[in-house]
Amino acid sequence: MPEHNPVRAAEAAAEVADLRALAAAMAAESERYLATVTEVAAGAHPDAAMSLLLLAVADLSAAGARLGAVVDVVPPERFEPDDGTEPDTDPLRLGLANLLEGLDEYREVPDPLVDNVSVTATLSADLAEVAHALRQGLQHHRAGNDVEALWWWQFSYLSNWGDRAASALRTLLSVLSHVRLDVPADVAADAEFDALHAEID
Repeated sequence: MPEHNPVRAAEAAAEVADLRALAAAMAAESERYLATVTEVAAGAHPDAAMSLLLLAVADLSAAGARLGAVVDVVPPERFEPDDGTEPDTDPLRLGLANLLEGLDEYREVPDPLVDNVSVTATLSADLAEVAHALRQGLQHHRAGNDVEALWWWQFSYLSNWGDRAASALRTLLSVLSHVRLDVPADVAADAEFDALHAEID
């Protein structure tokens, strides 16, 4: 019979508690992301759509970075439990594609370490892929399989959705930068003139 080690038992319990806390935080962040992109795809906030998507992806990317920074999460079972049907993100992707028409496609280098040729990607597909991975993790979390959910979020972050979120974040920032900074020369000159005269007055 193995000897009981109170110190080791306390450390193991603390480790499990930390993992459950991280899973709860990731679940909350996933819910916020999904709520935002679903509302935006439905046309609920047309004037603020790009800003809301930028904030949602940025916040989620920060949560994902924590997953990438911690040690590998190992679930107790060697198989993924069946906690529901695979989520369908096609309606979300189509809604986003409709909303982002004219801005959806962009060019990217798939892996900057090994690739030197760019390919075409779409914001709508990126955002929907991220949503798909998050929903699958949420299914495990809602079923009470916290460690399994955390394993899935971490694995899919490193293999897929972290990269998609990073590409989407850069593209969203590029879109907003063009909108805010690509001001016609005459408009910029008028604004500068008004600002100078306001300071003199």
